[in-house]
Amino acid sequence: MKEGSRIYRFGTRSLRALLRAFFRRVEVTGLGNVPETGGGIFIAWHPNALVDGALILSQFPGQIVVGARHGLFGWPILGSLMGAVGAVPVYRRRDFPAGADDSRREANAKSIEAMAASVASGAFALLFPEGQSHDEPFPTELRTGAARLHYRARELAAKDVGAPVVVPVGLHYDRKHLFGSSALVAFHPPLELSKEVEEPPPEGASEEEKRARYRALTDELERALREVVHATESWDLHHAMHRARKLLRAERAHRTGASLERPDMKERVLVFSRLWAGYNDRALTHPEEVREIVRRVQVYDSDLKALGIEDHELYGGKPVLSPRLALSALLQALLVYFVLPPILLIGYVVNLPAAALVWLVSRWGAAARKDVASLKLVAGAIAFPLLWLVAALLVAWGDTRLSQLYPRFRGAPVLTGALAFTLSAVGAMVALHYQRIARQTFRAVRVRLTRWGRSSTLERMQAERASLYEALRRLATLR
Repeated sequence: MKEGSRIYRFGTRSLRALLRAFFRRVEVTGLGNVPETGGGIFIAWHPNALVDGALILSQFPGQIVVGARHGLFGWPILGSLMGAVGAVPVYRRRDFPAGADDSRREANAKSIEAMAASVASGAFALLFPEGQSHDEPFPTELRTGAARLHYRARELAAKDVGAPVVVPVGLHYDRKHLFGSSALVAFHPPLELSKEVEEPPPEGASEEEKRARYRALTDELERALREVVHATESWDLHHAMHRARKLLRAERAHRTGASLERPDMKERVLVFSRLWAGYNDRALTHPEEVREIVRRVQVYDSDLKALGIEDHELYGGKPVLSPRLALSALLQALLVYFVLPPILLIGYVVNLPAAALVWLVSRWGAAARKDVASLKLVAGAIAFPLLWLVAALLVAWGDTRLSQLYPRFRGAPVLTGALAFTLSAVGAMVALHYQRIARQTFRAVRVRLTRWGRSSTLERMQAERASLYEALRRLATLR
């Protein structure tokens, strides 16, 4: 793995800082699957626009040459970051007027040649073979660009470097468009390709034969991507599998008396993959049984949403009218809703305009959910620091003006301006954390009231969860 230049490292660190501001947690697995020597191509699906590439670039310790839509190089800040990390422009047909195919193909051929030369020398390239981001729960049809790049890199690769490999990367999000969500970047072992598709088309092959070889390799890449992202055919089924995952975990903890901590993304993806594998195996032999389990899980999910609770909240502790519990809830609410807000007033006042601007940009500028996180990242990276700078300049100006009006007042505009900038930045982070605490407090009170007023409904759902647990546990252990 090549470490990369100083400029590249600066670019990836900047991406990492932006992602840290957006995601509550970013996890990475499978770096040991990436060969230490030789080059290769990372392929990944594309469900979250610019965030997908930023995650892989920021989490891989070596240098990556990434292929990105050429129009992105004109974006403020983003274009500079892409230049810093050595991104190569990719020219999509949909971005060009009719009749410009020849010039587009020529430009793409140059980009592929540049990326292939890097891969042949031992570097890694990153491509999203779907060609565009989307909101589907499965990879959409792949373009042949990754296959063309692979074959050209093999033709250029020196014998002492070794043949380049193809490494599929799984990208997993819990709520991809929301601040404070989580993400997992999973590097999988290099693909083991058959001889028929691994080698480039033979010398002298016709254009038709070349296209057939490109498509054959692309089909293999699509199969691999569908497997590493656990692609489901619909969002309804995807959500049902995740509800089943939560149900299994909550019921197991209840039966063993274990405390239930928030799962990390690795655990979520692992349990989901086992459930999904069991579902697919059982669906081949007992489709009606599997459909019935999914139906029951969906009904159970709807009941939970109607009550406004989660699986782990079906069972509670003491009733809400317990004097000790009521006092605890009251003190918590007073602290969260009456004591802390005045302390956070400065953070809110300074950062509210930037937050409103980011919200408007993401709401009105996003053509689909896939674009929301990218717009929030780019708009936030511009709006918040700019607003902090404005606040710092205003405070420094006020300090200077005050010293002019009152000569005995010894001003320090640089110091007060720097302090205002720092407090504005810290206030933004504290405000976000406070909002999370406030939501959790409100939810805790509401759940306690639900337990008190809907006890018979909860008992019915507890019995259904226990029954579903047995069915799902058998399903998840089929493999």
